Amino acid sequence: MMQGLWLVALLFWFILAPLWLIKHWVIEQRGFLLLIGLVVLLPTWFAFVQLRDLNPLLLLFLMGLVWVADSAAYFSGRQWGKHKLAPRISPGKTWEGVIGALVVAILYVNLWRIFAPETLARFSAVSWWVQSLAAILLVAISITGDLFESHLKRVAGLKDSGSLIPGHGGILDRIDSQTSVLPVAMGLMHFAGLGT
Repeated sequence: MMQGLWLVALLFWFILAPLWLIKHWVIEQRGFLLLIGLVVLLPTWFAFVQLRDLNPLLLLFLMGLVWVADSAAYFSGRQWGKHKLAPRISPGKTWEGVIGALVVAILYVNLWRIFAPETLARFSAVSWWVQSLAAILLVAISITGDLFESHLKRVAGLKDSGSLIPGHGGILDRIDSQTSVLPVAMGLMHFAGLGT
């Protein structure tokens, strides 16, 4: 069952979500949107639980990767941003922000390698540059998750995904990138034989 769940998550985040964003699909059928919600949230929950049980520090590492990349994108985008990433979906995001996120993600991974090598011990056979490439891939997926949630809000005509956290865009804005990164990371680890 878990193998099928990870496969669905990988197919969704690597193929369907990017296509959805590129084509600007507007789908309003509630049943289909409910299915998409399950495809996004169910693998995230299982990934969270499995990563927590596997190695809580690895879970923290992955969540931290998203947080530092998101912060770096914000600050580098504000400082140097000129070229819009996806103006129809999220006008504030820039390519300069993406570059800032990728640079900081590489630094972040290598700092963990130096100061907390036991966290990444299961990847010790993988060279530093492959781990850096994996960080770049996960940051790209996190940006896809962020844009996907922004697109759904725009289509629904909502500024915020909820009012539970006022002034922060709602609860989905706090976890949108995690919903893509955690299941993709767990799926890749599973199929590489590193998730057990």
